[in-house]
Amino acid sequence: MTDTYEVPAAETEAELVVRKSRFIGRVFRVSERSQAMAYIEQLRAQHPQARHLCWAYLLGSAANSSAAMNDDGEPSGTAGRPILNVIQHKKLRDTLVIVVRYFGGIKLGAGGLTRAYSGATEAVLSQCPRQLYQALFECQLSLEFSQEADLRHWLECHQGRLLALDYGTLVVARIQVPQLHEAQLNDYVASMGMRVGKEPGRK
Repeated sequence: MTDTYEVPAAETEAELVVRKSRFIGRVFRVSERSQAMAYIEQLRAQHPQARHLCWAYLLGSAANSSAAMNDDGEPSGTAGRPILNVIQHKKLRDTLVIVVRYFGGIKLGAGGLTRAYSGATEAVLSQCPRQLYQALFECQLSLEFSQEADLRHWLECHQGRLLALDYGTLVVARIQVPQLHEAQLNDYVASMGMRVGKEPGRK
């Protein structure tokens, strides 16, 4: 299992016009529902004359994900679901897409709406830059002075970082490693006889 995935690198906007209706797609990187809700309300305030403001988000890794969607008055399944489907197809995570619709006076029908919301989402996500997200794991280790160099070498080989060192009777190291290496770290710590946490008696 890995917790490395692609996320939006910047807020991006794209517009699609279908039979005089404007579909304005915006993408945001979000990590929790409350953050997504705040962006939705922010965009609603920016577009008070819009007929519909439909959205979907997908959060977390494939192994631990959550999703939500909203049609905002459009026929059920014609807006939020198509938006989410495109996010999934693009293999993006921690992603919120909002599509604002200004009605152009011509009804599009269920199929037309589905294509329009999919198209607006496809347009904005195709323009959106991406970056790789890697979940990180932090812990503190107590180790002998003679083990410090070995720990530094292990971290270097596993994309880890040494965040802080505190010298006392033992060395207390605060480290950070990619979550996908957590099991390897546990094996390494056990094999070296290190302890997770600070040395006894220290605060």
